[in-house]
Amino acid sequence: MNELRALLLALVLAPAYASAQTATRPVVVGAAVAQTGQLADLAAGYREALLLWQDEVNAAGGLLGRRVELRLIDDRSEAITAERLYERLMGEHRADLLIGPFGSAASRGAAAAADRAHRVLINASGATQSVLRAGHRYVFQVAAPYAVYGTGVLAVVRQAGYRRLFILARDDPASREMATHAAAGAARQGMSPGAGGVHVYAPALSDFEPLVAMARAAGADAWIAFGEANDAAEMVKTFKRLSYAPRLLFAQGAADPRFIAAVGQDAEQVIGLSAYEPFFATPGNAEFVKAFEARWSSPPGLAAAEGYAAAKVLELAVRRAGSLDQERLRETLAALTTETVLGEYKLDSASGEQLGVRPALLQILKGRREVVWPDELATAMWQLPYPGWRQRQVLQK
Repeated sequence: MNELRALLLALVLAPAYASAQTATRPVVVGAAVAQTGQLADLAAGYREALLLWQDEVNAAGGLLGRRVELRLIDDRSEAITAERLYERLMGEHRADLLIGPFGSAASRGAAAAADRAHRVLINASGATQSVLRAGHRYVFQVAAPYAVYGTGVLAVVRQAGYRRLFILARDDPASREMATHAAAGAARQGMSPGAGGVHVYAPALSDFEPLVAMARAAGADAWIAFGEANDAAEMVKTFKRLSYAPRLLFAQGAADPRFIAAVGQDAEQVIGLSAYEPFFATPGNAEFVKAFEARWSSPPGLAAAEGYAAAKVLELAVRRAGSLDQERLRETLAALTTETVLGEYKLDSASGEQLGVRPALLQILKGRREVVWPDELATAMWQLPYPGWRQRQVLQK
């Protein structure tokens, strides 16, 4: 009889015990982040920002009354392992919530694993459109997609009244995707992206003379190039040697401080592109930068901003949903609009693609990197046309 009573009591108390266990168990947030291998240095800020967020959210009482615990797996900079690692996070590590890995290549595998399992994944740094495959319903992008990297320069071209463009891309997947979408956007807006479409150049190219000859022959008003800081420097060196000056010179890498270091005063009035800077006047960015520097003794870069923005969006979605139920989270994230350190979080509810965040244009003016687009972040008005080489004056130090 005593054994029967004990069994009945256990059955009665089991649900309450399980509920208590759930209430005390931490909310596990899983992510695979490169901590070794060739991407480790680039991804360091991403990991540091997630750890900073964990400290902040726990100091504020956690999520749903429970402490947050990060489970960060090292993917060893091997994107091919991402799908398997996210399956481990969902299974072995019992992750309640998922934040995507660093980089587009790894994000594709993570997105596939999460969507197949009907688990929400915050895509923090997968900017290529291939991450957002048709049919994915549980993957939500935070950073600006490569498809919109040409939005700002096309806006300035249109305002300046220029029509004939010469569009180039460094021979890498990201740059080609940016340039291809920029060319398509130019055509839609009635501009001429030039005969032959996007001109792809080798990463090691140091002499742009053949491409300058093509741009001159086409009568291009604007030179629009997607690539790195060293590419921008080599372009300017070639332009100076050939005394070539289009009305607008946009070279993505010109926003990098290394560009100014490479060409000095010849950097004047070149326009570059940046998805994030510590001085951007986005909501909450000043506080984020202060906290990040206090914790890690260095300012945050783009990877850190992406990781932090993703975590904050996930946090807000959980609070709004009031639950870790994946369907409720999916519905909440699809309808959510909010501000992040990267800009506005606003999605295409069908694809999960980011619509709100846009990289900013920076123009070198009197040796300083000034934001000239969009207006809400601007620190100066853009100056055009790009000056001819005989018209330039030496800047006073």
